[in-house]
Amino acid sequence: MAASLPIPLVTSLQQIHSDLATVADQGLRWNHLISEFERLFNRRPTHVARAPGRVNLIGEHIDYALFGVFPAAIERDILVACAPRPGDFTGHIVAENLDAKYDPQAFTPAKGPAGSWHLEIDKTQLRWESYVKAGYYGVLEHFFMAGDGRPVGFDLLVTGSVPAGSGLSSSAAMVVASTLAFLAMNKKLDQLTKGALVQMAMENEKRVGVNSGGMDQAASVMATAQSALYITFHPRLSAEPVPLPTTAPRAVFVCANSLVVADKLVSAKHRYNLRVVETLVAARVLARRLRVPVAKTERVTLKQVVDRFLGVPEGADVGAAALRQGLERVIAEADGLRQGDSTDDDDDDPGLTLEEMVELSGLTPKEFHALYLSWVDVEATHFQLYKRTRHVLSEALRVLEFRALCLRHATTPAETQPQTLHALGRLMDESHASCATLFECSCPELDALTRAARAAGAYGSRLTGAGWGGCTVSLVAADAVDAFIRAVGRTYPAYQGLAPEALRAAVFATTPSSGACVFEVQ
Repeated sequence: MAASLPIPLVTSLQQIHSDLATVADQGLRWNHLISEFERLFNRRPTHVARAPGRVNLIGEHIDYALFGVFPAAIERDILVACAPRPGDFTGHIVAENLDAKYDPQAFTPAKGPAGSWHLEIDKTQLRWESYVKAGYYGVLEHFFMAGDGRPVGFDLLVTGSVPAGSGLSSSAAMVVASTLAFLAMNKKLDQLTKGALVQMAMENEKRVGVNSGGMDQAASVMATAQSALYITFHPRLSAEPVPLPTTAPRAVFVCANSLVVADKLVSAKHRYNLRVVETLVAARVLARRLRVPVAKTERVTLKQVVDRFLGVPEGADVGAAALRQGLERVIAEADGLRQGDSTDDDDDDPGLTLEEMVELSGLTPKEFHALYLSWVDVEATHFQLYKRTRHVLSEALRVLEFRALCLRHATTPAETQPQTLHALGRLMDESHASCATLFECSCPELDALTRAARAAGAYGSRLTGAGWGGCTVSLVAADAVDAFIRAVGRTYPAYQGLAPEALRAAVFATTPSSGACVFEVQ
């Protein structure tokens, strides 16, 4: 099982990238990083931590409801070169970034009288060093509490090829890579499994104000080259490599940046974090309708409600086939959460007021606030429970259908599989429609970009990542990628007039990459 495996320590790029052309290209980039580190700090780095971004093929905004998702790591990544300062056990960090728009930073953690650590993280601003500090926190609290010594002081240099705010999880990759750097410098790398690293990175990212569900970190850490991952979170974290079908024609996934920056941190309280609260409250309300028992102090998720509705024992895995049947049953019951005569795509439905939502939960206002609002910043006057529930349940069902198609056709002769691409594309299109109308996490630019992709010949296209900007992912015939990119470049307004190099940076084909690792510099 991937979660129980050790974190890889590698000594060559061939252990990271299987394609020789990619190794050659990346070799230039890695050598530049190492030479710049030498120039800045007058010595070679001892390690380079690497964490890839990810593209979520299907399964949006359902990880924090504990349903399975279907991402793949991408070749674009975050690299952190680092080296300790001999004899320095102050924990002082000097952090530089190859991108000149990010200022150099220096910070030292402070230990309070109770033994807890403190690093100042400004949640009101998007600052690159906040993600480095977030990575530091987990290592400090896990390994350097009372009586556990002092952390090593060291220098680090960051570079990244995952566009920030693109929906390809640059923030999660930054936190994972930073966490790995702190582990490596303090010789703690062998004390965590991949699963433990995912859990630590999830907690670390919450420190910058984003309540992540775990998909981004799990995809970055546990990915396998040439495979997608079916990642499940309940009853335990698990990652199953799923080979993508080899079809005729062969197909690839193409990422396209809308060029609208999706800043989860700054907008979290009225977007991402709000959706987390809505889905959690919706789970309790749905449980009451289904007569599923939920304790007053329990922050139950939609996946847990479905499991209990199906009579699954606590801690047992329901299995994909039974879950699929259960979701179909619960989706029908969820229609009872609809308000009045509203429809799935009713833009005029204002949703529920806070008072109405509290009443539906069966809790007192005080109990409700303690359970759902005391631990997260949200900002809203109305809340959508039915739409969020309908999206999460139907999206979870689409993930299972997508996985089943991939598994069913992984060994089928290629010449019999053209219909597979159309079936996968249909699920992607349905996913985007649900994100746009039910979860309301799309934006006009993403909608326009998916339309342009379909018009350019994509089998299917959808937003990927948190939404409200960022990237789309499209399923495209491999031999048509160049023509596809040119066509989208002509029809998507934000691409018109871009230089060829800028267009290639914004729209690119990707193959599933290997997961996070630490490179030992020889």
